[in-house]
Amino acid sequence: MDDLKDVNIGLMLCDEGHRLKNCESNTYTALTSLKVERRVILSGTPIQNDLTEYFALLDFANPGYLGTRADFRKKYELPILRGRDADGSDADKEKGAAANAELGALVNKLIIRRTNDILSKYLPIKYEHVVFCKMAPFQLDLYNHFIKSPEIKGLLRGKGSQPLKAIGILKKLCNHPDLLDLEADLPGSEGCWPSDYVPKEARGRDRDVKSWWSGKFQVLERMLARIRQDTTDKIVLISNYTQTLDVLERLCRARSYGCLRLDGTMNVNKRQKLVDKFNDPNGDEFVFLLSSKAGGCGINLIGANRLILFDPDWNPAADQQALARVWRDGQKKDCFVYRFMGTGTIEEKIFQRQSHKQALSSTVVDSAEDVERHFSLDSLRELFHFKPDTRSDTHDTFKCKRCKPDGTQTIKAPAMLYGDTSTWNHFVNSGEQGQLGRIQDLLLRQEASEDAISAVFQYISH
Repeated sequence: MDDLKDVNIGLMLCDEGHRLKNCESNTYTALTSLKVERRVILSGTPIQNDLTEYFALLDFANPGYLGTRADFRKKYELPILRGRDADGSDADKEKGAAANAELGALVNKLIIRRTNDILSKYLPIKYEHVVFCKMAPFQLDLYNHFIKSPEIKGLLRGKGSQPLKAIGILKKLCNHPDLLDLEADLPGSEGCWPSDYVPKEARGRDRDVKSWWSGKFQVLERMLARIRQDTTDKIVLISNYTQTLDVLERLCRARSYGCLRLDGTMNVNKRQKLVDKFNDPNGDEFVFLLSSKAGGCGINLIGANRLILFDPDWNPAADQQALARVWRDGQKKDCFVYRFMGTGTIEEKIFQRQSHKQALSSTVVDSAEDVERHFSLDSLRELFHFKPDTRSDTHDTFKCKRCKPDGTQTIKAPAMLYGDTSTWNHFVNSGEQGQLGRIQDLLLRQEASEDAISAVFQYISH
């Protein structure tokens, strides 16, 4: 930077520009200190969490154009957020719409927006699914034990100081009990342990993965077996937790499935060799394990046409980056994407907050008028509320007019908006003769005869 500080620069291009979302970061400060005539940001996800980050990007490209950060918050951010809140008054919604329109008119002078709709013409069809997986009995007992524990009760009365730790425990539990140290993380849970449970430190050389302890793993195991048996497809498995990748890797080894793994510990040179090896159609490995943080940006895995996102991120943009690994330029086969959610659990709450953020992005960046206001900005208490009897807590929040009270869809989705899952097809699992038994994807069709999946949302690209 010292070499550049006295240089007059005509044009600065910032790829993956959403990384400049924090105007107090060292990168942001360093780049704004340079003498640059024109700055251009390239980003597929300009809004990741909130409008303050959006302001940072706009102010980087055109300093002062929207006033100060405080001006922006008062004039645009707060009215737009109040207007988007499901509990907002009609007056709030009117003010929000006016602020949104005014901001859109200003910002459209600075932004060229291109969406995946352009790519749809040149790529195979993508079937994207949100798959709601019921918890296995062991998971269910542990989940109920924890949310009824004194620790959580104290937290909800405002006496606890570690909500993030509690959230982390529930998120890991939604994947597999083996992600936790049950004695330390869930004290007093011994009464929930099944007869075949052995604490990790006492297992010795036993590396077998007990898939029946996790609803998601039961579904995954059947999917992998079907891919191996009946297709030549390859699949990418993505998780936010390297611990989940560890369990997935053990499962693949135990079943003799060839797999490759890429996480944050691998250097850049090795990454590309691994990607090339997986994309080779003659390669033996049909499973690619990927850490969402390490593989979110720029990795091209078109050797696979199936992808499972094992757990949701708080940030919808992080999930969108991960989901885009297989449906991209060069892909020749139809793509099937699955986002696993624990039915009725904290993962659905995270997904609902994602939807709010994504709806915000659609409203401000894409000007999608009909993204509905489904979700109130709920409190911590709502996060820890478990709904054991629902087929999909998220679908319940839609108050969906296209589905019967039992969840059966009677009217097909007339026009699907990618950022709004209320407009997708909604299928409940009512057996082989039901809608899930007739879905296009053979992996999900076979689940209609099982009990692990409660519901599926489906988006079809074109």
